[in-house]
This record gives sequence, C-alpha cells and structure tokens, in this order.
Amino acid sequence: MKSNEVLGLIFSDSCASTMTELTAHRTTASVPIGGKYRMIDFVLSNLTNSNVNNVGIIAKSGFMSLMDHIGSGAAWDLSKNHSGVTILPPYSGVTFENKIETLHRLRGYIEDAGEDYVLLSESNVIFNVDYTELFYLHSVNKADITLVYKRMEAPDKFMPVVIEHDNVGQVEKILIKNEVEGEKNIWLGSLILSKELLLKLIDEAVSENAFSFSRMIQKTVDKYDVYAYEIPGSVSLISSMNEYYRFNMSLMDGALRRELFNPDHPIFTKVRDDAPCKYGLTSSVKNSLVSSGCFIEGEVENCVISKGVHIAEGAKVSNCIIMQDSEIGKGCNLSYVIIDKDVVFKDGIELMGVESYPIHIAKKSVID
Repeated sequence: MKSNEVLGLIFSDSCASTMTELTAHRTTASVPIGGKYRMIDFVLSNLTNSNVNNVGIIAKSGFMSLMDHIGSGAAWDLSKNHSGVTILPPYSGVTFENKIETLHRLRGYIEDAGEDYVLLSESNVIFNVDYTELFYLHSVNKADITLVYKRMEAPDKFMPVVIEHDNVGQVEKILIKNEVEGEKNIWLGSLILSKELLLKLIDEAVSENAFSFSRMIQKTVDKYDVYAYEIPGSVSLISSMNEYYRFNMSLMDGALRRELFNPDHPIFTKVRDDAPCKYGLTSSVKNSLVSSGCFIEGEVENCVISKGVHIAEGAKVSNCIIMQDSEIGKGCNLSYVIIDKDVVFKDGIELMGVESYPIHIAKKSVID
C-alpha cells in the first residue's frame, strides 16, 4: 500500500460533549492549543507528512472557525486540483457521535474518492508520527483492519476501548468501557482499512440497526484479520477541560516540545502575520510560551499566551492559558484561568482557580 492510496477522514467534534466550555461555538478540531495551533493541526500535519493528499473533515456545527482556519488547505500543502482538503457539510441524524450513521450519509463521497484505503482519525489526539510504518505493517500483515493505539492511562472523563493482542500484534479481544485502572492499550479511535470493507461494515451495521461504531469494530475480531499498531512517543488524548489544561501546561517541558514539534516532521498551521512580541520596562516573564503580536507590561509566570494578547502594567498572571486578542487590565491578579478569545478584563480584577479545576472565561466576555 502506498500513502497516496489512502483517503484521510477526520471527525471534527471528538469528545465535544465533555468539553462544552471550549466547544460551545467551535468544533473540537478548531480549539486553540499551545498558543499558536489548533487541535486539528496535529492530525492534518501527520497525514500530510505521510503523503496522504486527500483529506475529508467531517463537521457538524460551529464550523465557521474551522473553515476560516483551514481555508484552501495551503498551509498543509493540501491546496491541489484533484485532491486536497474538503470540509464535509453538516448532516442530520440522531447524534453526531454516531459515526456509523455519519459515514453512511457520506457514502457517496467515500465511493467517489479515488483512493483504495481509508484512514479514520479523531481530532482530539495529539502526537507527531509518520504513518508510513503503519501503512507498511498493514500491508505486510495482510490485515483487513489495523487499529491505532497507545499504552497509557485513561484520561479524565474518557471511557476507553481497550485492545488485547498477541506478540505479533494480531488483535484477540476488544474491551469496551473497560474500567481497569493503570496503563492499558487504549484505542485512539484511528484505524485503517480498505474502502470496500469500510462500506461493507457500515451497510451491515445500518441494515441491523446497530449504530455503535466501537461495537462494530469489536465484532470484526472474529471475522477478519485485525491488527494493532502502537503510536511511538508521546500521546495526549484531550477529553476534558482538565486534560486540555494539563496538556497546555505540559508544553513548558522542553523535551516534550522537541518531540512534538520535530523539524523533520513539522506541525503546520495557518500563519497570522504579527509583529514580534513587545515587552514593557515593567514586564517580567518566567517559564511561559508567548506568541507573536503580544504586548506584555505585567508579570507572567507558567502561562501559555496566544497571539495579540495585552497584559497591562501591574497585572500578575500565573498558570493561565490566554487565547488570542484578549486584554488583561492594570492591577489584575489571575491564576489557573483559561481565558478564551477576545476576552477583556477591566482593571483590578482578581480571579483564582486551582490546578484541578481551572476557571474558564467564555469567548468575548467582559469581566468588570
């Protein structure tokens, strides 16, 4: 199998129901992360770095920011005449989480794609990988399905699907809603299979009125050759506000940043041209990620700050995530706060969360 024989399909609203503060007006895929990126940047970059040149992004609602971010796909080299990136329009159905119904409604799009294989991906899983090895092992094993997993502890508010496999990677059992503590082989929701088999499985599930995607895959173990592929390196599965906060704070670790943002497999994003960050004479910045276009006059420690943020003189901000174009007024004191886009804090505001329960301030709020 060659990478140009693979169609990428991304579910844009993964775990949206457990991160409603962030996904009320946007898809999971377009949630800002790490100061200058969106969650989908990692998924798209992994595909394009693996020479997957045709990608469909399945949307439901709140997808305007996603469309603005993706644009023509040029940032990921997906602006092409005969392939590229397509944001698939919203659809009606029982629930967006029902992947079987979703894929059934997209049958025409999948059939018309020129690729013979389909790689399905979630949008809330952060890692940096070249899928070439996955494609190779899928071919060598003559697998019908290859599931992507990571041995890790289940993240917050996430009921894992656990894979058990033999010493050559063939899946023997899939456990749904497994509650065993400690590390386990957690399926990351990604898999590769032939287009023909995917459509066959979807048609069978619809005819049986069985709409659980994970149970459909669970049943394939007895009928098909199903293998497992473990993602190398660091993997973060963002399934809650706490996991979102923890991941952003973990980027202070230089070793993790070097692994995730490997120059040999770069993470691409939409470029916004801003002036360099400007620091005032009264500013103090420690152990923080600060994006371009910011104006820092106050004190900042252990923060992830997006583009265009202004922190006024006398303000103290620690352990916070501040999204783009927000303003922190003079004398504010903020700690353990997730501040969405275009938020304004008037002068003298004090707001304190805790590490286990950071406070979220909604987009375009004015705090006075």
